[in-house]
Amino acid sequence: MQTFIPGKDAALESTIDTMQAKLAERGFKLNESSLLHEVDAIWSTHMKDNDCPMLFSNGKGATELAARASAYGEFFERLGTHYFWTHFHLGATRANKAFVHYPQERWFARGDDGKWPADILNDELHAFYNPDSEIDAEVLVDLNSGNVARGICALPYQRVRDGAETYFPVNIIGNLYVSNGMAAGNTLMEARTQALSEIFERQIKYRIISEGLCLPEVPDEVIARFPNIAAGIAGLRKAGFGILVKDASLGGKYPVMNVTLVHPKDQGVFSSYGAHPRFEIALERAMTELLQGRALDSLEGFPEPGFDMSEINAVANLEIHFVDSSGVISWNFMGDTPDFPFADWNFSNTTEEDYQWLVDCIHREGNDIYVADFSEQGAYSCRILVPGFSEIYPVEDLEWENNSIGNAIRPKLVRLNTLSEQECADLLEQLQTMNVNDERPLWEILGLAIPLGTPWKQLRVGELKTLLALAVGDEDAILEGCDWIHHFKDLAPKRRLVYRCIESMINVEDVDNYRRSMVLLYGVDTVRQAEALLARSERFFGLETLGADMEGSPMHQTLLAAYDKLFV
Repeated sequence: MQTFIPGKDAALESTIDTMQAKLAERGFKLNESSLLHEVDAIWSTHMKDNDCPMLFSNGKGATELAARASAYGEFFERLGTHYFWTHFHLGATRANKAFVHYPQERWFARGDDGKWPADILNDELHAFYNPDSEIDAEVLVDLNSGNVARGICALPYQRVRDGAETYFPVNIIGNLYVSNGMAAGNTLMEARTQALSEIFERQIKYRIISEGLCLPEVPDEVIARFPNIAAGIAGLRKAGFGILVKDASLGGKYPVMNVTLVHPKDQGVFSSYGAHPRFEIALERAMTELLQGRALDSLEGFPEPGFDMSEINAVANLEIHFVDSSGVISWNFMGDTPDFPFADWNFSNTTEEDYQWLVDCIHREGNDIYVADFSEQGAYSCRILVPGFSEIYPVEDLEWENNSIGNAIRPKLVRLNTLSEQECADLLEQLQTMNVNDERPLWEILGLAIPLGTPWKQLRVGELKTLLALAVGDEDAILEGCDWIHHFKDLAPKRRLVYRCIESMINVEDVDNYRRSMVLLYGVDTVRQAEALLARSERFFGLETLGADMEGSPMHQTLLAAYDKLFV
């Protein structure tokens, strides 16, 4: 039996069998968990790799098969685009191989003047990403290689308008676009259509939320044309939720739909979007997105609608909407008088028409489309960038929140326990002059995969400064750090207590005179640890040496082993 659904160029059974076989060839085996189906026509599932559980995907659909195919598709999307490793350092060995990301990559040397190489991007894109020419080229060295000496790694993208080839730095892609515009499919056009649809979904969603727009509701007779969707909506309402089904096309201009869930128990609102040039597919995606990975009894805790538009259109709130759609929306959205008339739209009927309509729509908006197709993993996947339209994070982040910030300090941090006193002093000074918040986690800056509860996972910039101050005997910096730690509540209580004890030891005139009381207050083990850190007989409080290839983290090694499977 073969099951075909709109928008897919192969039967679901064929998609699943083909993708399973391709993954097996590479040594990946997915384990399925959290298969959820609590409402008619809404299914979701979660899959993760057997050897490296950090590699996972989620799927959703109107049937069990559709949800599974969706999960396999997302896994291939993240595999083909290497998104699974976007936030992680690949280590010195891989950073010096013939290629780090793809065979087609190019490396560009950084000039001494800090200017961006002319052969990356093009004139328009230089003006877009670096309008004042003040961002130093060093920040374009990617987090994954961290290879400052090698230079800037860039990947070729094709401009759809004229076929021109343009090299995009990996750093820009990872910092500004994250997972937006990525897709996999049975065919090239199917993958590209999915990627462009997601770009529209997020851009129009952001516009609706940030402007507090009120959307028209979809008439019941229109919903009735799609029995599966009608059944899903009826099931959610029967479960006690208020459901608003809205046309998010902004008057028939864009291929976007909305389904909003209102929880009467806590007044929380969860607004879900879906996009595709075919009305039915866009609406189904908006509906199934509501329950992806969520049981009905977990649909609590979403925020109430808000009145403060400065909060609603703030970058932080929009970022939350990108991550899991759990941000605040405006009360204006909930009104009965829409800002646009309902449009009973449908823009195409075949995959080729879907793709061309999306391309034409973006070109009408005055934006260019850049595409990179990836077929190395045996399935069609792509990443599409639409500068000025598909960024998830503001362009200013290249200067102020660039994830390459760890490249400057990683070489010292991975051999922290062998640093000389002078190197510790230099690193402390470097951290004090860098524009990095004390609450920032070091695993994130380093691109380190490390388990929860370990010292490296808990380590923040503020604590690292304190440990370096202890290593060099800088009493003022130690006291400043201990005070910060005292007010930073997320550190493990036993660990915080050691710093509290250190602060007390520095502030009393004669430690020996107070040792008995300190033992009563803090405990024998805490006092011993505090004294050892102050005396510098022990350094860095349980932070194991990581090594140039992150050998100190078994979790990170599983991630790198999975990466190596891509090139078998």
